[in-house]
Amino acid sequence: MIDRLQIQAYDLPLRQPWSSAKGGFDRRRGWLVRLESEGLVGFGDCAPLPAAGTETQETACSALECIGAAASGDSADRLLERFEVELSTAPATRFALDCALADLASQRAGMPLRQHLSPSSADRVAVNAMLGPLDRVMEKDLVDATEHGFQVIKLKVGLGPLDEEIARLSECARQLPSDMRLRLDANGAWTQPEAERLLDALIALPIESIEEPLHDPTPETLAALQTRAPFPLARDESIQGLGHDLDPAALGVRRIVIKPAALGGLTRTLALARRAEAAGIEVVITSLVESAAGLWPSVQLAAAIATPLPHGLATANWLAEDLGAPPRAKCGWIRLPTTPGSGFRPTVP
Repeated sequence: MIDRLQIQAYDLPLRQPWSSAKGGFDRRRGWLVRLESEGLVGFGDCAPLPAAGTETQETACSALECIGAAASGDSADRLLERFEVELSTAPATRFALDCALADLASQRAGMPLRQHLSPSSADRVAVNAMLGPLDRVMEKDLVDATEHGFQVIKLKVGLGPLDEEIARLSECARQLPSDMRLRLDANGAWTQPEAERLLDALIALPIESIEEPLHDPTPETLAALQTRAPFPLARDESIQGLGHDLDPAALGVRRIVIKPAALGGLTRTLALARRAEAAGIEVVITSLVESAAGLWPSVQLAAAIATPLPHGLATANWLAEDLGAPPRAKCGWIRLPTTPGSGFRPTVP
């Protein structure tokens, strides 16, 4: 039984602007969701980002107000089902509630959230270093990522002229140790001819994968590109709107990148990841630069999936302020606690 649902707005500055081909931001605004039930407290983070496939701030606020006014006294097991209509177009809101409910359930079961999601979960998660836009990356940034033990460095591309980015990527590759690779995220920046030219130019470079290479992706055009690339192509925001029950094998690529807040929760993401694994499709979990309240359950989820691929979850350092101590990477890994729940504790109870 839910005794109380509290919603607290927040506004957190970033250390530097986050940029992509679909736009950027320099603050993260959202709501901390707190569910109280039988002496336990579970937390979730509702931080909409429409460019990544979530609802708007206005839609999220409306959904939270509706649910908050009616949730007390309801059964925790039926909360998401009861508000299915209100949450059908509000995935970030649904994610927040799902996380808070899972936090409560795992505490009640006396186990870490990852074990509550999957008995075969891992205790640590490999992560990539997120360095931001290609044109802003300096040699010292690459050296720093190397010294901190990252094996994969993620860069935002598709923000400048193609030839200039090819030259810059070649220069970055020359500065990397032999065992490090580049993960590129184009956010749908290129036409098919541009993407083909880029792939041909990058074949000899240590590219780990390229996310969302096409402005207008279809399974057919992506499959044609994938046959041209010796590394995985990945779909991320272009799978939004296809439904959480989509077929991973019909997307034309070797990898999918899943943002749990854009898909609508932990359980939906885990189910999609399992279907992808069964179809031989790789899975990477990534954050929306959420607060610690959203990052902790996402890391727990990645540990439940237990894939060896580095995930896009080392984003805590992008925030200049946070709602609590976040999970931080050390030597390219995030190690998870053995205590019950998600691991999130607010700075101010």
